[in-house]
Amino acid sequence: MEHLRTFPLPPVSLVLGGARSGKSTHAERLVAGTLHGAAPRPAVYVATAQAGDVEMATRIMAHRARRGANWTTIEEPLELDEALVAAAAHGRPVLVDCLTLWLSNLMLGGSDVDEATDELVRALDEVAVPVVFVSNEVGLGIVPDTPLGRAFRDAQGRLNIRMAERADRVVLMTAGLPLTLKDRPSARG
Repeated sequence: MEHLRTFPLPPVSLVLGGARSGKSTHAERLVAGTLHGAAPRPAVYVATAQAGDVEMATRIMAHRARRGANWTTIEEPLELDEALVAAAAHGRPVLVDCLTLWLSNLMLGGSDVDEATDELVRALDEVAVPVVFVSNEVGLGIVPDTPLGRAFRDAQGRLNIRMAERADRVVLMTAGLPLTLKDRPSARG
């Protein structure tokens, strides 16, 4: 595909990590092309977060300030498949941050998570620009003490598996350091 020559990213990447592991910053640098000190390229940011409280609003503001003016932001907490296709229409690399908040939005809204995941994976076939997803790895900690917490942890694990299967590159962030778990040549190229 044309985007493989235009953008030095695989078609689909997944950046996983725990809280404050550096996953969003790493993903932003991948998408903007600044990982190795290059001038930032314009990109599209699909935000799934909702500012439900002051702390989350502060986080959102910090992310926006860090990204700067080269980014176009699309906010979509639920219909991620549609937002992804709309974002790709800009003809620039797309960052989706993050699948974890999208999953919690779906679960709290009573949506069918498996169906929404299927729709998201199908939407990737309509996208001709690189997409980088950010997601939390929540299965490495303690077992949640509530049924909802356990259901969320399990659903997050299944979502991460589906996205890692579809991704051409998977990176695990730990202490700000990237560990490449998967890096295959594009099957679509």
